[in-house]
Amino acid sequence: MYELMIAVDLRDEISEQELAELSWHLGIGTQPECLSIVTEFQVVVVDDSGIPVIEDDPYPLLAGRGTAWRVGGVLSSALTPHVDPSWNGWSLTSRQEIHPDEFEKVGELLCWLATRAHETHPLGDSAVGIGSLRFYEAEVPDVLQVKSGQVNWPA
Repeated sequence: MYELMIAVDLRDEISEQELAELSWHLGIGTQPECLSIVTEFQVVVVDDSGIPVIEDDPYPLLAGRGTAWRVGGVLSSALTPHVDPSWNGWSLTSRQEIHPDEFEKVGELLCWLATRAHETHPLGDSAVGIGSLRFYEAEVPDVLQVKSGQVNWPA
């Protein structure tokens, strides 16, 4: 289990549809009819005949709330309009517990966020700082970056 901390300012280039989906992923909105950020949530289930079938079962990726199970502290997410009068946009913060099995789906969302991050987030070499990741037994988190459409998850 890992502690995922996301702190990113987003440019005001987000459509109403994307904003609704992002709010749903953060647990502060309802699920939109059509998903455009993370579009597939495939799971294998066994049907009534005992045959495994693939179904689409969307769920919000950063909607954890309340007491953390392994990493301590509180899980939460927030999205608010940015207050700096020099630019319009959004400020997003999320603290979640995440299992490595979720890295792929959460990574899709983080890559989407990175493409919309305000210019203060690039780290050079085309990487975008998106937050931090800490194994629950570690004392110090690692910087979480998105570069070339890939998240630098631990090996």
